Amino acid sequence: MGKSFFNVVKTLFVVIAMFFVVAATSSAQTVSNFNITEKMVIDAQKGWCNALVQINETKEKGGDYKKVASDIIDAAYNYQNGIVLFKPTLTTGAQTFRMDKEGALAYFVGGSLKYKDDSGFALKGWKKCESKPKGIILMGETAISMGNVHMWDKDGKETIVDKTWGYRLDEKGNLRIILHHSSLPYSSAKK
Repeated sequence: MGKSFFNVVKTLFVVIAMFFVVAATSSAQTVSNFNITEKMVIDAQKGWCNALVQINETKEKGGDYKKVASDIIDAAYNYQNGIVLFKPTLTTGAQTFRMDKEGALAYFVGGSLKYKDDSGFALKGWKKCESKPKGIILMGETAISMGNVHMWDKDGKETIVDKTWGYRLDEKGNLRIILHHSSLPYSSAKK
């Protein structure tokens, strides 16, 4: 067995090793390994505002606003991967916190036996919505934002709510809401 036999075996070994490296690389799942950006957070909040208006418009046009709201929740919130810490604006008592999609959907469009006090926040005639974050903290695959959301009804009356949002990237790199806390701004009893 001369040098040429060992060279052939060596070459064959290198080719086989390269084959396995290429096969393993091409069949590996894509893993998101990037950070949330400020633009992603701002775009998500614009999207949330647009969705709020879209749900109302769908109802006014006689469309399936409950399906639209359900699809929006599936796209924006992280319920399919676990709980979301959701405290809507106008809730009290045992119905204050919504840890599941059913609670979020009831808040946005009403009609739930479990959440009987909900009349549908998204159905209040909103025609315009703007999110104005005061601060955003970026922490790799998670982010937190705090600020105000301004909403205008058909008569031009403005409502402002305080919002705190928490986000995470899902396994496909989509930004998902994991925390949504909303309340009316503090108003002193003294005037």
